[in-house]
Amino acid sequence: MKTRALVSLAALVGLAGCASTPKAPTDPNAPPPAVPSSAALEQAPAQPPAPPARPEAVPATPLRQPKPMELVVLERQDSPIVSFRLVFHTGSVDDPKGKEGLTDLTATLMAEGGTQKLTSAQLLEALYPMAAELSAYTDKEFTSFSGRVHKDFLPRFMDIFTDVLLAPRLDAAELERLRANAISDVENGLRSANDEALGKVALDALLYQGHPYAHYVGGTVQGLKAITLDDVKAHAKRVFTQDRLVVGLAGPVDDALKQALTSRLSALPAQGAPRVELPPVPTTAGRAVIVQKPTLSTAISMGYVTPVRRGDPDFFPLALAFSHLGEHRQFLGVLFNELREKRGLNYGNYAYAEQFIEDPGSTYNRTNIARTQQLHSIWIRPVVPANGVFATRGAVYFLDQLVREGLTQERFDLMRGYLQGYTRLWEQTDQRRLGYAIDSLFYGTPNFLDQYRQALTKMTPQSVQDALRRRVHPDALNFAFVTQDAEGLAQALRSGQPSPITYASPKEAALLEQDQAISTFKLPLRPDAIQVVPVQTVMEK
Repeated sequence: MKTRALVSLAALVGLAGCASTPKAPTDPNAPPPAVPSSAALEQAPAQPPAPPARPEAVPATPLRQPKPMELVVLERQDSPIVSFRLVFHTGSVDDPKGKEGLTDLTATLMAEGGTQKLTSAQLLEALYPMAAELSAYTDKEFTSFSGRVHKDFLPRFMDIFTDVLLAPRLDAAELERLRANAISDVENGLRSANDEALGKVALDALLYQGHPYAHYVGGTVQGLKAITLDDVKAHAKRVFTQDRLVVGLAGPVDDALKQALTSRLSALPAQGAPRVELPPVPTTAGRAVIVQKPTLSTAISMGYVTPVRRGDPDFFPLALAFSHLGEHRQFLGVLFNELREKRGLNYGNYAYAEQFIEDPGSTYNRTNIARTQQLHSIWIRPVVPANGVFATRGAVYFLDQLVREGLTQERFDLMRGYLQGYTRLWEQTDQRRLGYAIDSLFYGTPNFLDQYRQALTKMTPQSVQDALRRRVHPDALNFAFVTQDAEGLAQALRSGQPSPITYASPKEAALLEQDQAISTFKLPLRPDAIQVVPVQTVMEK
């Protein structure tokens, strides 16, 4: 070994000596070397700068705080329908430790459990002949109470709608009924029937470990069991308060309605508990959690926390880029076409520039789920277990390719035109328009969708790739899987061995060649950071 080292050292010294040996003098009669023209220098392709390193942590830069009971009005006198949207800056982050699910259960009990004047059954009976809607929805940082009614029934509906907040029944029997539903949603819904949601919840728990975002909004089994009626009553007074409230109205709104509604809501407690201070989120990468459960398919979720949110100059170009990868349930996405259409791997392959929760009855994201700390994520399911590693590699392969190569002009033009039209569908209803207007108060993005469409007109493929290189980090990904053979998947991921795929029918040579690159693509996974958990433990406590 010593002899080899001396030889190597001698070789290096020799090479260094050769490199420093002066060249023989040139022929004095030879013509001077050509000097590149300035035009040629200008045409020489510049080397792109190395992408910036990903941040070590995502700080909790606070969202903006509107005035207490700030009023947002979208007047439309040609509509007979009045829409209400009361958005409180409170969510599952306000759940006390050991009582996870308290905010969601409190909001549900208020919206569905009746008022001091009406039992829960009487509440439904009163709403039915008016064809009125009344519901509540809780996310990590926001809870919305929404209502919708024909103007002919406005006085009666407004009494009921405001009583839900001002005079809820908060009945012990109703609490037990709704608590049982919430526990069943975890045990029989999340764990048993919905692998997509289970994967996303598992990914949240992994990304936000030790953070108030980590637990499922609907709560944990033990947390829900620990909640008492006194907890609910106290919590309502702590978080459903004027200083946390934005009031939204749309439709045939007049001054009398605005005055009547704000006057009634002024009976809410003026000030609530201090807002939870969110900690930074470390951008630890390369981790995977594999949830073992009896299931015929494998569900895959991947993502990382990002400081990019609405209002950031890079948000709009990244939104276009992630839409190019896979807008939710749309057929244009690269992942949809490469993994589903060309390879027949699975049903859905979608990518998101921010947290995505589908608005029921649509393919659009919910409003009023704003978050201080956002994430970039990709969702893939259901995949035949034998193809789980290949599908995972495929998603990361095409994400990495996007960051490295960007979009062609043709593809960019296609996506820009598509989004100019598709974003119009996101604002079809008064409720959605109100939701966007209220979100804009917290993000500081007035006329958000108009801003998006205007930004699209100014983007170029280069500006999109510049944003991708600055802010998208495939090496930052973390993974959550839901599958039956969890140990087998863990071994395959730890080994890093190729994951070839076979087909029942012939495929083109170009696709098979790309398959070879995908099957050996190195995933950003650390073998020592892959854990297997039984499904019964997910959101148990």
